[in-house]
Amino acid sequence: MSPPRPTLTGTPLDTLDVDHSDAEYRAWLKEAVRKVQADAQRSADTHLLSFPLPEHWGIDLYLKDESTHPTGSLKHRLARSLFLYGLCNGWIRPGRPVIEASSGSTAVSEAYFAKLIGVPFVAVMPRTTSTEKCRLIEFHGGRCHFVDDPRKMYEASAALAAETGGHYMDQFTYAERATDWRGNNNIAESVFRQLELERFPEPAWIVATAGTGGTSATIARYVHYMQYDTRVCVADPENSCFFEGWTTGDADVTCDCGSRIEGIGRPRMEPSFVPGVIDRMMKVPDAASVAAVRALESAIGRKAGGSTGTGLWSALKIVAEMVAEGRRGSVVTMLCDPGDRYLDKYYSDAWLAEQGLDIWPYAAAIESLLETGEWRAPRQVRGAV
Repeated sequence: MSPPRPTLTGTPLDTLDVDHSDAEYRAWLKEAVRKVQADAQRSADTHLLSFPLPEHWGIDLYLKDESTHPTGSLKHRLARSLFLYGLCNGWIRPGRPVIEASSGSTAVSEAYFAKLIGVPFVAVMPRTTSTEKCRLIEFHGGRCHFVDDPRKMYEASAALAAETGGHYMDQFTYAERATDWRGNNNIAESVFRQLELERFPEPAWIVATAGTGGTSATIARYVHYMQYDTRVCVADPENSCFFEGWTTGDADVTCDCGSRIEGIGRPRMEPSFVPGVIDRMMKVPDAASVAAVRALESAIGRKAGGSTGTGLWSALKIVAEMVAEGRRGSVVTMLCDPGDRYLDKYYSDAWLAEQGLDIWPYAAAIESLLETGEWRAPRQVRGAV
């Protein structure tokens, strides 16, 4: 005997068919995606700058200058990827705000793309965020929403999205998956392409810093995918838990206060931070980060933000190891954003004194390295971890 036919409310079950097609929304979506992709198409690649080292060392040190993006930082690439990800997933809708938890640079870049496609933007940020970053967010049409405790940014962002019917972008969750790490002009592919004609085209090390963890994940995945021997080091500032979480394997580790180095360092292990792809980590004192960006200005005449200094300090330490071991090769790190956003912080002696940071021992260590090729531990370390 054949089984009984399924029924719905007493009638033979027919094909259920619900069509949510929205021609007006799809037309808006196509235009929004076109605008974001057009921005990438008309943007030139960023420069790979050379940091001067003694020729006889046989070592080349480069900085990938992400400060030349239209919004002035490494986060321009991330914001573009996040907007395309959100648009193509159907999360970003016309007239509804995009909300982001950010320490500043991502918010500047996301405000730019929100204005480009015509949606409101709200940045949820620590009250200590630099005034220049706040000005840039507002310049691009965004609004700043401040929190006193950086650890509260996430829930404040989610609450604002629920209140307004908007979309919480959540860079700390989606950064590592929004970027195509196999290629498509990501930062890793760009670096290796620019190194093709250099004497050491495959770097021994690439040094990144972690805010979301997306950049280090993209670089390391690309290196593995392309079967390079390059190693990836992540430099972490004070008041950040990435180093502790990576070394202990504890994904639940937290710290009690926010990072003084804007753009990097987090009070929790972010979902976009991928520990398994990283070869090495360094915990860098904030005073060393500041000393390094000031040394960078002396070396190449460019001011940069504190996160650049964190990466540069670690890169110089690796260079010193290579010199000591007689190894030749290249090392790459990032120039993340311009220093004019931080004139009242990392370039202010008054701010350093207020923070209790003594950069002299670290500046002396850098100067000694560049003169002698030897890495000497700072002789006087106040404010260091």
